[in-house]
Amino acid sequence: MQELAFDAQVAVVTGAGGGLGRQYALALAARGARVIVNDVGSSVSGEGADEGPAAAVAREITDAGGEAVPDAHSVATAAGGAAIIATAVEAFGRIDILINNAGVLRDKAFHNLTDELLDPVIDVHLKGAFNVTRPAWPKMREQGYGRVLMATSNSGLLGNFGQSNYGAAKMGLVGLTRVLAAEGAKYNIKVNAIAPLARTRMTEELLGPLVTKLAPELVAPVAVWLVHRDVGVSGEVYSAAGGRVARFFTGLTRGYYNPALTAEDVRDHFDEVRDQSGYIVPAGPADEYAQLMEIWGS
Repeated sequence: MQELAFDAQVAVVTGAGGGLGRQYALALAARGARVIVNDVGSSVSGEGADEGPAAAVAREITDAGGEAVPDAHSVATAAGGAAIIATAVEAFGRIDILINNAGVLRDKAFHNLTDELLDPVIDVHLKGAFNVTRPAWPKMREQGYGRVLMATSNSGLLGNFGQSNYGAAKMGLVGLTRVLAAEGAKYNIKVNAIAPLARTRMTEELLGPLVTKLAPELVAPVAVWLVHRDVGVSGEVYSAAGGRVARFFTGLTRGYYNPALTAEDVRDHFDEVRDQSGYIVPAGPADEYAQLMEIWGS
């Protein structure tokens, strides 16, 4: 069986000073990638800064015979995102792979949510992905190649009490993934998302007894495949948890049709609206339009 290799490719991994980001960086470097280890070195809530974590992981890679450069710029600003990609270009001349993994938590029930709890989470998770991907994108387009991986979460895909800020940001990343997959297709840029469940400093208190089975090392293989040159999918979302890999997808029921629809019709046929038999998995808006045309008889 031929091993997956990344020889001479350049990967940027944000939030790589620990947890899942560290695992992604180590796994890519072990397979030949040259890695920019980005981490601002903040607390779980996003406070403070420390260049130490990024430097430590980069040193871990170089001590093992790999190539890595640390970077401590923040993804939360456009200037920081540009500086991260500049680090990659200055060190290795290009950018092939980007894993938008950086994140913070500021959990609070929605009725207690303040701007101080909302803004940093959106800035790091959602705007952070924009801030780092935007300067990388033209370089990937110019070279006709790129792989981007977004870190989403089941808190966004499914909802989780007390995480409206985090969940909204993570679901926003799914929308970004879908759009970039469409826009990057003709340039051989593939963009996917991973929804990991793993034991990290961000999840230890949330996962309870599950935490013993959720080694972060078991998520890294999924990330490695999704940023490899041979991956054939784009715009998709994959769950990775304790050695299990599965796909999340958006399904659309056939629904109920009445050209003279009233609110009472919706009420009386709501079970039919919700009936999941015969659902489709649209690849994009065109697939929904096609379903509508078929239902309308056009």
